This record gives sequence, structure tokens and C-alpha cells, in this order.
Amino acid sequence: MAATDVRTPWWRTAVIYEVYVRSFADSDGDGLGDLAGVRSRMAYLAGLGVDAIWLTPFYPSPQADAGYDVADYRNVDRAFGTLADFDSLLADAHHFGLRVIIDLVPNHTSSEHPWFRAALAAGADSTERARYIFREGPKNGDEPPNDWQSVFGGPAWTRLTDGQWYLHLFAPEQPDLDWSNTEVRTEFESILRFWLDRGVDGFRVDVAHGLFKDPALPDAHGSFEAAGPAREGHPHWDREEVHELYREWRRISDSYPGDVTFVGEAWVRTPHRLARYVRPDELHTAFNFDFLLAPWDAAALRQAIDRSIEAVTAVGALPTWVLSNHDVVRHVTRYGGGELGTRRARAAVMLMLALPGGAYVYQGEELGLAEVTDLPDEALQDPTFRRSGGTERGRDGCRVPLPWSGRQPPFGFGPERPPERGAGPGSETWLPQPSEWATSAVERQEAEATSMLSLYREALRQRRLLVEHGPLVWVEAGADVVVFTRQPNFACVVNLGTEPVESPVSGRVPLSSSPLTASALIPGDTAVWQTTHPPG
Repeated sequence: MAATDVRTPWWRTAVIYEVYVRSFADSDGDGLGDLAGVRSRMAYLAGLGVDAIWLTPFYPSPQADAGYDVADYRNVDRAFGTLADFDSLLADAHHFGLRVIIDLVPNHTSSEHPWFRAALAAGADSTERARYIFREGPKNGDEPPNDWQSVFGGPAWTRLTDGQWYLHLFAPEQPDLDWSNTEVRTEFESILRFWLDRGVDGFRVDVAHGLFKDPALPDAHGSFEAAGPAREGHPHWDREEVHELYREWRRISDSYPGDVTFVGEAWVRTPHRLARYVRPDELHTAFNFDFLLAPWDAAALRQAIDRSIEAVTAVGALPTWVLSNHDVVRHVTRYGGGELGTRRARAAVMLMLALPGGAYVYQGEELGLAEVTDLPDEALQDPTFRRSGGTERGRDGCRVPLPWSGRQPPFGFGPERPPERGAGPGSETWLPQPSEWATSAVERQEAEATSMLSLYREALRQRRLLVEHGPLVWVEAGADVVVFTRQPNFACVVNLGTEPVESPVSGRVPLSSSPLTASALIPGDTAVWQTTHPPG
């Protein structure tokens, strides 16, 4: 591994909490989370023990894709507050010792962005259209320029009344920018500086493996999928040109104090392809989807961990681990759901937090929330549901607003409803909450020493004391057991099987995801942390 400074940058080992703004906390009772709501829960975030928060898009947007269709990159949507609210949130977070990362959406804008409106008005071959990817189609223009498909389903091209087609790898309301255009690059450098000058601590780069397209726009011929990890040689994902752009951005971030950081959302096929994004002069970290996608299996998890560490170590980086986010099914459900999925999720977070590098926590996983799979069709808002003709439910099930307190929806998500708005505890949330979430609310879990929330708080507290030390060294154990040590005196043991096992290392157990047996055996689907000799 390349040598590092004596002072380790904060982002190398940070635990960062994803705040899905519209579903975190509502300050004004309209059923939609907002920046003032996030401010009202800042003490909760600090008390959880994370190092930073990542805010999903809060910019002005028609909300065709939950804010990932940005109409103005230098402002706040009125539904979420104002720039003054953002500045106050940033100040509050820094007061609590939390850094703030914001979402950057560079692959596409909203179709309501002034640039795209100008492109529509200007017509073919204009400088305004050159900021996007407009093309003529074959067969007298009646067919799209190629066979590319949208991530959300259906063709990735939409035809205008003047005959030209424009590219949108996501929804039609999200036209792709042309990153070979110098004006586009200059504009985003200005956007970065706008937010850095306000004091943000970094950016999460949406679709970081995107941006550049093969200028020839060749057909995919069914060989390259629109969604999922990108294969090498893809015509519009993971292209070589993106790396020079990130070198330019890194020079900007390095010119600011405070270890400003970039984290990339790069869906690529292998950890070695991912490592190219975190070379010393590019992005600082990138989400580890290889780990997220691994099944609850000892061999699969160990392989994902090995491959990830090996790949980033070669470029002097550390991995960044994640179990859930706003785009994937919550891991309680992925791991089997119900009591089984919850038990495995408790063990999984202890495994994740014991690994070298940083980690991300998605809001609600600290409450043990499962995917909401029975949302009514009329409530669904993810464009995937509409674009797939209803065959794909989309991502709304992991985006339902959080339960904070009380025994019935909206569980303290927003303020009490004023009398003139009718009886009831508060406004309806933008996605309906399950009634059974009463047992998962923050207020209730804070009073239970064995709750998922209590486990997260204790694991994050002990991580600072025990875990952030040496490299990972595997200890051989049974086929269903994952065991490793880290210098000077830490071990993590995870039993992914069904039968209790004896730990292959000796030492005190300061934390376990489930109670140990009377004979100190580790039950199935349980993780323990051990100190292998007395500290000091």
C-alpha cells in the first residue's frame, strides 16, 4: 500500500449516514421530509455515533425521479427549504462534529433545466443542443439513433417534434449531458466551487461510472445491459474518458482545506475496475457493491471482502462498505426477512463495521426496517414502475418515511396536524408507513437495550475504541464461519450457519449481535467482537 500522511484523512475510516431527505423528518407537516426536519434530528445523528451525513438531492426539481432530475444545481427546492436552511443545517452539523456530503448529479439534468429548455427552443445544430446528446435517427429519422435502453425500462431515446432524438439513460425527464462539451465541464467546476465555498465537506457522485459515451453511439446488440454492474467495453458506462475528469475534480477538491472528499457511485463488474476510480489523483472512495450484492454465505462474503481489499490496496486506497441504500432492497429483506433477516442484519452490521476502511449506513437500517413490499400501486412514484408497465415495482419500498415515535402513522415523522386541518396525529406521509412500524420507532427502540438501534450505537461506539487498527488477517474456521483479526488485539467472528460454534480465538467478548449460549458458544447467524488480549 502506498504511504499515507501521519494524519489520516477522516474519510478513509469514516462511517457516513445516508439521509434520504424526503423520508427522514418533516418540519412543516406536509408529509415530505425537508432540511429543517434534518436539523431537528441532528442530535439523534450525532448520538448514533456516525462521522458524517450524506444528503440526497434537495435542489429545485420537478421530482420526476425523486430529485435526481435537477433543474438548478445552486439552490434548494422550496419543498425542502431555502439556501438559508441549508446553511443553517451545515452549521448545525459542524457544531455537532458531523461533516456534510451532498449529492452531485452530473450525468443528466432535468428536462426543466434552463439549458435543456434553451436547447429545445434553439433547434438542431445549435450550441445549446451541443450541451446534450441530440442526434438524427436512421430510416428518415423514424427510428432512434441506436438500440440503447433506459435503466428505468424502454428506449433511451425520445423524439422531438422537429425530428431529432435526445438521449436519456434514465427517464425522458432526465436528458443526458454531453461531457465532451467544454461548456459542460466548466459549468460543473463552477457548481463544485459554489458548494465548497459554502463549506460542504464533499460530494457523492451519482452515476460516477457514466457521463461519457462512445461518440460513435454503437448499438449494444444485447451484449451490454443498461442496468446493473457495467461490463468492460460498455458503450456508455465505465469509459476511460471519465478518469481524466475526476483528476480535474480532484485538483479542485485538493485546493480546499479540510480533506474535502468525493465518493463515487460506480456500478462496475469487478473490484479491479472499481479501484481505477479511487487511484490517488481521482475520487477518494467508492461504494463497494460487490460486498452489498454478496449473499448470506461465508465463502461468498469472504471472497467479496478479499477481492475488494486486494483491488483498492493496489492503488493505495481503502474500501468503503455498504449494506443498503435508497436504490436497493433493504438488507433485512434480502437476508430472508422477518426474524431470520433481522438476526442476520444484526450480524452483518458488526461484520461491516469491523472491516478496514469506511462504511455507509442507510437511514432506517439502524432501526431494522425491512423493505415495504405491499405499497399500493397508486402510491408508487418510482419512474421504474411506470416505465416498466408495472412489471417492476421500483425502489419505493426502501424509501418509506422513518418512524420516530407514537403508535400509529405517521409515527412522529412530522408535527402534529393543526386543528383546522382535521383530527389526527399528523399529515399523511408521501409514501404510506406500515402500521407494524410502531414497534420499530426510534422512541421505542431507545428504551430497549437489545434493540437494533442500541446495537448500532454500541457498535459504532466500540468501533472507535477497538476496530480502527491494523490490516485484516483471516483465521481458518468452519465452512460457515468468517473469522479475522486486526492488530493489535481485535477479532471478529461471524457464524453464518445454523449450529452454534466455538470461537477459534480466545479473548473477552465486548459485543455480540445476539446472546451467546450458556456455554459461550456462538449461535447461528451471530457475530461477536473479541479483544484477543487485555488492551494496553
